[in-house]
Amino acid sequence: MTDVPLSASHAGPAPGWRGLVADWSGDQQTFQVAWGKAMMWIFLLSDTFIFGSFLTGYMTVRASTTVPWPNPSEVFSLDFAGQPVPLLLIAIMTFVLISSSGTMAMAVNCAYRRDRVNAARLMFVTAAFGATFVGMQAFEWSKLILDEGVRPWGNPMGAAQFGSTFFMITGFHGLHVTAGVIYLCVVALRLMAGKYDKRGNYQIVEIAGLYWHFVDLVWVFIFALFYLW
Repeated sequence: MTDVPLSASHAGPAPGWRGLVADWSGDQQTFQVAWGKAMMWIFLLSDTFIFGSFLTGYMTVRASTTVPWPNPSEVFSLDFAGQPVPLLLIAIMTFVLISSSGTMAMAVNCAYRRDRVNAARLMFVTAAFGATFVGMQAFEWSKLILDEGVRPWGNPMGAAQFGSTFFMITGFHGLHVTAGVIYLCVVALRLMAGKYDKRGNYQIVEIAGLYWHFVDLVWVFIFALFYLW
């Protein structure tokens, strides 16, 4: 057996800033997770707590109020062919956002195959779905505010807390979708320009996909609690 010098087998950390960076980057070798992906998971975990607190507060307020809660089938109905159709707009919004998860998954698959052109195109399609969702949400808000008279501090259809919880939670989610649209467009543009070729991988597409799938998952809970309950 070849003896390994003590200085080589028990080498201490490198001096100066290099040693500090090596210490702090140790988990990259231990867990085999890139910093970008790890930080995105941490961000999504913190966001989960925020949305969870908002939705828990909403359920508590709705269960404890003594004033009748507005009927979602009536509040969120949309006229079609002269007849009110319950939750028509909400169903379209949900279909658009869920479809965007499919295009985002295909973009990640293309990135794994190093097909940056199709990956970028699919990210643009995903961003277009997201922008369409935000546009429909803006239409929904304008209809509630201008036609139904709903305000954050009250509404003519029942419990006053309806307006405050609805605008707060759907607005916060809409802000996430808007930020995601911008994020996807920036990554797609850089992907088309070949900015990530020097790094040897397109993992940024997967990281963006994590964010987008989280936004879609949160909408499933909002849809169930606000529009179906």
